[in-house]
Amino acid sequence: MEPTTAAEREDRVLDRIASFRKRRPRLLEDVVTLAHGAGGKSSAALVDAVFVDALRNPQLEQLGDSAALTLADGERIAFSTDSFVVQPLQFPGGSIGNLAVHGTVNDLAVSGARPRWLSAAFVIEEGFEIAQLREIVRDMADSAAQAGVHVVTGDTKVVGKGAADGVYICTAGVGVLPTAARFGPEYVRPGDQVLLSGTIGEHGMAVMLARGELAIEADIRSDTAPVNGLVHAMLGAAPSTRWMRDATRGGVATVCNELAQSTGLAVILDEQALPVLPQVSGACDLLGIDPLYVANEGKFVAVVPADEADAALAALRGYPGGEQAAIVGEILAEPEGIVALRTAFGGSRIVDTLVGDPLPRIC
Repeated sequence: MEPTTAAEREDRVLDRIASFRKRRPRLLEDVVTLAHGAGGKSSAALVDAVFVDALRNPQLEQLGDSAALTLADGERIAFSTDSFVVQPLQFPGGSIGNLAVHGTVNDLAVSGARPRWLSAAFVIEEGFEIAQLREIVRDMADSAAQAGVHVVTGDTKVVGKGAADGVYICTAGVGVLPTAARFGPEYVRPGDQVLLSGTIGEHGMAVMLARGELAIEADIRSDTAPVNGLVHAMLGAAPSTRWMRDATRGGVATVCNELAQSTGLAVILDEQALPVLPQVSGACDLLGIDPLYVANEGKFVAVVPADEADAALAALRGYPGGEQAAIVGEILAEPEGIVALRTAFGGSRIVDTLVGDPLPRIC
């Protein structure tokens, strides 16, 4: 029977969307495109069809930013790796050196681990200036000291001129997991609150404007920073925290969609609660980009029980870098597997996973 009321028609549409989103991502392209590196649907299809398919194991299939591993003596560690190909190499607020440390430290931190050690591998293009390389490595050293980690091993390779676009950096990290620490989508429940550790969109927009390809001038600096201190402060106030992710490629929208799809629950965001700097909002409006999809390099999303949300928020706002933290949404049972945004006009819209790549090479 065809639906007759507006509510029934809306339910039918949501059911179709939920059914479609449950399908395994399909890799349709014959060659790799920039969209495959954006952290959205194309990335998921590439990872699933090529890497998970060939390297399948229980840890990899969780598709987390880090793997939680238990050693023979029962001690638990988190292990993560990342690559950085940002262009330009230096931008307002940071450089590829800062990102290389912060990216891996943050992946470890949102798993609940205390980051301890990093490795760093460099692929350097022939002709790259030693002076600029020194600056980048000094940025790495400063960031490592700020985060309380040590770069303990590494590697260097040099390739021919034109083969590496300056320098690429790969970092891996190890952190110590408290025995009792347990985080994951399986712990998320309806009624939980969604927290954001600060304003969004600064990194992606700072890098985009630094390329000088757009006739836009705005005082926007990357938010690249370690979040391990913020995470530790929040966990002290909200020990029952359910889940955390740093909102990098694909932004807040993408990590919330990953959460909704892995839990089968609904993530409902409040547009008016989302912290966005006016200059970032203005630049996004001019470019036709939603700040929810813009990458951040010093912010994370957390889900906490409702009775711990106020304490978690106070802890974040009381820690340097978390002054603009906000409760931005909640977890509901329905609509299943959907991220929706309550708009400032009193309506709502679905926030889907990123499809293309509006801001390539931003991390």
